[in-house]
Amino acid sequence: MTGGPPAHRPRHDRRHRLRRTAVVVGLIVFVTLIATLGHFTYRAYTGATCRVTAGGQSFGFTPEQARNAATITAIAMKRGLPARAATIALATSLQESNLQNVRYGDRDSLGLFQQRPSQGWGTEAEVLDPVHATNAFYDALVKIDGYPTMEITKVAQEVQRSAYPAAYADHEGQGRVLASTLSGHSPAGLGCRLGQSPAPVAADRLTTALLAETGQTGVAAGDGRTVTVHTSDEQSAWGVAEWAVASADAFAVARVDVADRSWRRDRGRRALDWVTTDGPRDGTTVTITLA
Repeated sequence: MTGGPPAHRPRHDRRHRLRRTAVVVGLIVFVTLIATLGHFTYRAYTGATCRVTAGGQSFGFTPEQARNAATITAIAMKRGLPARAATIALATSLQESNLQNVRYGDRDSLGLFQQRPSQGWGTEAEVLDPVHATNAFYDALVKIDGYPTMEITKVAQEVQRSAYPAAYADHEGQGRVLASTLSGHSPAGLGCRLGQSPAPVAADRLTTALLAETGQTGVAAGDGRTVTVHTSDEQSAWGVAEWAVASADAFAVARVDVADRSWRRDRGRRALDWVTTDGPRDGTTVTITLA
């Protein structure tokens, strides 16, 4: 005896199954969102980062970005250029490479400012050298009459000949805060939360970079772990101190002391802030301690 056709499932059973599937999918999406949020929250609290604060504004950067920003700002100060020059250069680099010394770009563009060897900016090796690239940018900048008072879109375009000149203005605020902090105008405005100190770096590597970028001469102590810098005024001292913190990952800096303030790598999350130390120190002397 053969049976009849299979009975149809009741409609309410199908609706129940659809609701159950929707709940499962919703839970998966919810758990994924929570996991993603947790990941970024973890990175925000534990990942390496630098924070710059000036004029009531704060911005976060990676240690690599902070290091390159320190180079760009220090060279402007070394050349005796106004802080506006550093702001323009920083905003330009943020637009061109996100303050990264990239080895690629449109056609043969390379480096912090996406300079093209074929257009006379230097060899490939030179435009990938942050010191050379920055000096080349300033060499072009100072030839523009009235650049300190010009709109950043106009002056950056004069130097870069970009297809999107309006984009430079988007980074002017970040450039201004970086320039103010790294030039010493905003003391203790930059702090970096970093991981454990990397392998020790020879003091002469730091002193060579210090001279090339800031023009200051550092004297290394006999133990090879301490570099002392004597400057002419407190602003210059803070400029060197902030340069050292921004360069801490590159040169395994463990501590920076200036005046009665100290930045210490071993403070973990709290290393974004400077601490007050006991007793006044000479406000024109910076002590950089290596790992």
